[in-house]
Amino acid sequence: MSSYKVLEMSNDLPIRTDKPIHSGKVRSVYWLTAADSKRLIEEKNYDCPADADLGIMVISDRISAFEIIWKGEGGMNGVPGKGAALNAISNHWFKLFRENGLADNHILDTPHPLVWIVQRARPVMVEAIARNYITGSMWRSYAKGEREFCGIPVAEGLEKDTKLPELLITPSSKGILKGIPGVPEIDDVNITRSDIENNFEAFKFQSKEDIALYEKLLIEGFRLIEAELDKIGQIFVDTKFEFGYVKDATGADKLIYMDEVGTPDSSRLWDKEQFAEGKVVENSKEVFRKALMAHFPDADILTNKERMDERVELGKELLPQSLLQTVSDTYTEIAKTITGEDIVISEDPKGDITAILKEQYGLIN
Repeated sequence: MSSYKVLEMSNDLPIRTDKPIHSGKVRSVYWLTAADSKRLIEEKNYDCPADADLGIMVISDRISAFEIIWKGEGGMNGVPGKGAALNAISNHWFKLFRENGLADNHILDTPHPLVWIVQRARPVMVEAIARNYITGSMWRSYAKGEREFCGIPVAEGLEKDTKLPELLITPSSKGILKGIPGVPEIDDVNITRSDIENNFEAFKFQSKEDIALYEKLLIEGFRLIEAELDKIGQIFVDTKFEFGYVKDATGADKLIYMDEVGTPDSSRLWDKEQFAEGKVVENSKEVFRKALMAHFPDADILTNKERMDERVELGKELLPQSLLQTVSDTYTEIAKTITGEDIVISEDPKGDITAILKEQYGLIN
């Protein structure tokens, strides 16, 4: 598949903004001018305060793993259909969450499969992680003798890739947080519920009571996705949710789901039938991680943080197109399985996005 069907960069679109473009690993956000935000809220009748800040969130097809952005041969600098698949899956779950009375989210509109119009949220600085099975990094730590995770004791005698006795909430920090006793000043470090309770303001919770609310929304969201995936032959292994605050149309603050939920990037999904036969078949980003581990002779470079310099060098190596296409098939097929609809891959994503935002939203100069 030719490279022009991949949106490699999401931070170079000519969207009108008077603020810096926020660029993450795969998403970029263009915060709109106050005038454009106000105009769109009126024109599109968005359910938010009239003076809310709006952003255009564009997801690329780039793929990151082991803290590296990977590229393919022949200019295939991403995974065809990946961004559209992630957005479609998140939209599906967000809709179900709302219909089931859980909580709202930050998305106001979807002009294009790679684009969301969002209300600016104030993020909670906690990566909300729920684990249903012992696998991945948790298993590696357990195999080395660790029996406490984020302050929660875990039983002896567990076996790799088996279901945990109960759903485990193992939060980590989001971003580098300073001045919190016992929490190292590094990104993505494991934290306990006590850490959050004793420093709830530093983690950007508005009240101590909202800690229980985020846990409730995490568990209920997990169980809803788990039940729906079970119907289509998938096991919901573990996931990461993110939360934040927005104001509703009346000006009241509400805790919402944000970023993405239940996607192959933020979760592990296993094939249920194959698992019953003793095989772990991934339908998530783990396919890519495992392919990378198999592709490079010295896989320790990918997981050993003390070898980061070597990993950066490894990341300059172009991967076979066939490897990225396999990941593309995984993402688009699981998205179709979940949503019931084909993922349409744009021939010219950048051109299509620009045209829509110009003609239908008036956001291109």
